[in-house]
Amino acid sequence: MTQAKTLTGGRLLVDCLIAQGCDRIFTVPGESFLAVLDALHDSPEVQTVICRQEGGAAFMACADGTMTGRPGVCFVTRGPGATNASIGAHVAFQDSQPMLLFIGDVDRGMKDREGFQEVDFGQMFAPLAKLVLRIDDPRRIPEYVARAWATAISGRPGPVVIALPEDMLLEEVSGIVPRPAVHRPAQAMCPDAMATLMQLIGDAASPVAIVGGAGWHAKAREHFTTFAERIGLPVAGAFRRQDAVSNASKVWAGNLGYGPNPKLVERIRQADLVLAVGARLGEATTDSYTLLTPDHPGQILIHVHPDPAELGRVYRPDLAICADMGEFAEMAALWDDDVVPFDAGEAAHLEWLDWTTAKPAFFPLDMAACVTAMRETWPDDAIICNGAGNFSGWWHRYWRYNGFPTQLAPTAGAMGYGVPAAVAAGLRHPERQVVALAGDGDFLMNGQELATAVQYGCDLTVILIDNATYGTIRMHQEREFPGRISGTALHNPDFAALARAYGGWAERVETTDQFKTALAESRDRKGLRLIHALIDVEQLSAGGATVSGLRAKAKG
Repeated sequence: MTQAKTLTGGRLLVDCLIAQGCDRIFTVPGESFLAVLDALHDSPEVQTVICRQEGGAAFMACADGTMTGRPGVCFVTRGPGATNASIGAHVAFQDSQPMLLFIGDVDRGMKDREGFQEVDFGQMFAPLAKLVLRIDDPRRIPEYVARAWATAISGRPGPVVIALPEDMLLEEVSGIVPRPAVHRPAQAMCPDAMATLMQLIGDAASPVAIVGGAGWHAKAREHFTTFAERIGLPVAGAFRRQDAVSNASKVWAGNLGYGPNPKLVERIRQADLVLAVGARLGEATTDSYTLLTPDHPGQILIHVHPDPAELGRVYRPDLAICADMGEFAEMAALWDDDVVPFDAGEAAHLEWLDWTTAKPAFFPLDMAACVTAMRETWPDDAIICNGAGNFSGWWHRYWRYNGFPTQLAPTAGAMGYGVPAAVAAGLRHPERQVVALAGDGDFLMNGQELATAVQYGCDLTVILIDNATYGTIRMHQEREFPGRISGTALHNPDFAALARAYGGWAERVETTDQFKTALAESRDRKGLRLIHALIDVEQLSAGGATVSGLRAKAKG
């Protein structure tokens, strides 16, 4: 008689993750989950990426989930580790991206005594995650892992937090096996709803689409592009969803969010029908709920989303459709309709082309010209990663996101995201050019993950825009309190020397020509490359904001 195999909770947990398709985890090690680390030692199917700070590890997991559609997986320890990693959970939640955050916890017998680094993770993560779990019985590990995986990828994708008591991971069990892999539930499109949608679009005079967000993937992108091009429907990307449709499409109208094309804004204001697909229509996309108001008088709103809880939550839809993005887009592309094509799609695209054509400027290092040079010489499938700050606006405006996925950028507006996201992208797509965009303030929040990039041989370029200030806040400060600089000035290190200390190649540039030369050299190199670009603080944003201009405007 064969004896049942005996496993520790840690071994069983890793086996369950492998069964679900996990091939990589990001971690900062902790003594609270040593049993998991020990199991990973004998698990060549899973790459263990050792990070330098839990916030960076969580950002990497969030970005990995964005690229694969499977949960990115992160392991951290209790208390300090969990609080550091919470920023990644917040981004995954607001970005609607699948993620599993495992947290080593105090022993079961010590719970609720405020033991060493103890936190009530149920209370802490309740507003930041789709679900918070705690596994007290190792026999139930397969159940909990499958449930967490399914929750992270279903409906509106998002993060699930799982607490792991240290002694539970060390306990041995026998006869317990992983559950089979779970998959995102199929959400077929209703033909009657599609017929109504087509009728509404056919009756409209000036429709527009806003796309990208929960559950968006390559299939949705391909089919929705076919549909929109067939009927000439202008397509705008929601905030930081610019790769949702190829920007080369003849109906691509540009992106919403901060600093959008004024002509696109007006087009949406004048639209008599708005088709939102995947987008939540959040604050950034809708300009604080003013571009499209929750009750949108005079406009018909068709809202397509994979999560029924999102439909009608903020916006009143005239037609609410709960469906998988790919299933919806495929039916739309194949629908046999008699909608008379609109001219607006191509007109909107021409307006976008004009908006993204750089005009001559007179700064020594002209960022618009720099992005244009990069656009003309780098491949379409380059993955552009950025955190938060005005520096990202130049790429949002002038870069053309033609491949997919090619944009890793937090809709939650978290600083420090770009470098960790680029590490995740470099590991997931080593065959592609990967670029981390960072401001000087943004970079120093997670720049330590350059050590992770070097350790794992990632090929990536960091473009670091240095104006010695927290530029976005400085812009608002000059608008509200002109000339009264407080809390925004920065004294920075030699970033090029820092990159070299990590083992990378670096150049410091102060003119547009120097930038172009460094960019060309970076493209042809391997490993870590960093371009330290010093710009005048006057060049505050891609929208043309300058310190002197804001002060003059404030004076009337």
